[in-house]
Amino acid sequence: MSSKPVALIIGAGDATGGAIARRFAREGFIVCVTRRHLDPLQPLVEQIHSVGGVAHPFACDARSEEQTVELFTRIERDIGPIEVLVFNIGANVRFSITETTERVYRKVWEMAALAGFLAGREAARVMLERGRGTIIFTGATASLRGGKGFAAFASAKFALRALAQSMARELGPEGIHVAHPIIDGAIDTAFIRDNFPERYALKEQDGILDPEHIAEQYWQLHCQPRSAWTHELDLRPWLETF
Repeated sequence: MSSKPVALIIGAGDATGGAIARRFAREGFIVCVTRRHLDPLQPLVEQIHSVGGVAHPFACDARSEEQTVELFTRIERDIGPIEVLVFNIGANVRFSITETTERVYRKVWEMAALAGFLAGREAARVMLERGRGTIIFTGATASLRGGKGFAAFASAKFALRALAQSMARELGPEGIHVAHPIIDGAIDTAFIRDNFPERYALKEQDGILDPEHIAEQYWQLHCQPRSAWTHELDLRPWLETF
């Protein structure tokens, strides 16, 4: 097991999650990245390794208490101490209220809220023993207001925000920084490129969020001195209305 600190990114997708992993790896962190299936993580892991970083991929269904507990146990036992947790699972769906099934509502809540609780709880357990650590929950526009067609997503993101606030108040005095960045706007992803080409075209005008720039803010949150901790900040392109 290494003495180097570990950054665990739960939900290390091709955009924001991957950028966060790369940013922490550049600072010498051992990066542990998760998705439900292992294969999609390989390009990210290879990219980090190619520039001298250290990364370990894990397949984990973050909605499963058993799998989440095992994930933290394995990392702490075999890899190193978890200094940073980033919970970055996306669960964005759009349905009218009459078309929102119980299955959809439950699944979105499990992905965005229940999984956040499980990861946050396990991170708190290991960080409290050391009296330090950073826990970051990725928020969204829906964390602040419910929109038409987003009853399931907004309900889950509201719950995640409440979890982050409760944990910040409980864990801050114990030396653990809990933050909740709100990502308010379209992100430079394949989904936006393929489905919203007019919006994606604004990339050249800095009109959509750059994942690398988001990652930089996550790194800065971790670096903040505890005399001036930020709990919540919002990130949006200059042309986004709010």
